[in-house]
Amino acid sequence: MDRKLQALFGLKFNPFSPDIPIEALFVYDELESFLWRMENIFINEGGFSLITGESGRGKSATLRLLESKLSAHRDLEVGVITHPSASVSDFYRELGDIFGVPLKLHNRWHSFKSLREKWSQHLNTTLVKPVLFIDEAQEMPLSVLNELRLLTSLKFDSQLLMSVVLSGDQRLPNKLKSENLLPLASRIKFRLNIDYASSKQLRDSLHHMLDAAGNSQLMTPELINVISEHSIGNYRVLYNNCSILLSAAIEKEVHQLDEKLYLECFPASTVKRGRK
Repeated sequence: MDRKLQALFGLKFNPFSPDIPIEALFVYDELESFLWRMENIFINEGGFSLITGESGRGKSATLRLLESKLSAHRDLEVGVITHPSASVSDFYRELGDIFGVPLKLHNRWHSFKSLREKWSQHLNTTLVKPVLFIDEAQEMPLSVLNELRLLTSLKFDSQLLMSVVLSGDQRLPNKLKSENLLPLASRIKFRLNIDYASSKQLRDSLHHMLDAAGNSQLMTPELINVISEHSIGNYRVLYNNCSILLSAAIEKEVHQLDEKLYLECFPASTVKRGRK
């Protein structure tokens, strides 16, 4: 398919694939402001931040952008939790693996003490600051979230040992309202709630991705307007629909995606012309 993308459309990569290059990800104004605050303020202060939004609205893209920015800093050690629903013991196992701390897993106090000593040493000698990303954090048990809160601070909360980025759907902020997690919720410094994208945002996203992929004329302006209007403010719906159109274009060996192809692929859709 990659050869056909190049031959038919002159594309450097599939612009509708989930693993598009970082530079092809669209950054709107609110997101740009959030990324700046995270890179220039949050990582210097430490603590917790929160990214929320329903499925398909751009949380994964936001995490990719933020992880890429922070990983470029030499004084940061970035880690990613891949099993958020783990028990406390497995949580320690994964933390130990991420940060290279040998743990005695039968002894939680030793694990707790080893990790804190590791991070304290980093702060005091190497100046490396740990940053931990946790996606799907709504799946984390209360006990693990509270253990994480205790791990990140020292000297009665006067010294923060780690920055933590929590991300999840709307179950996560609801979970943080529970009485047992109020101490954690009160420590969240920066929040980004990703709402429905406007049609303009979706159009701008498509233009940005097509330019990055090497063919700004892949879709007609009319099609971009139509498909943005019919994607219910959801990036995943938009890109999935575009992917269907691209596959159809490859099959039919047409060189541009247009409204005619859209109606062939989505015959039940009503095309609204002239809407902005």
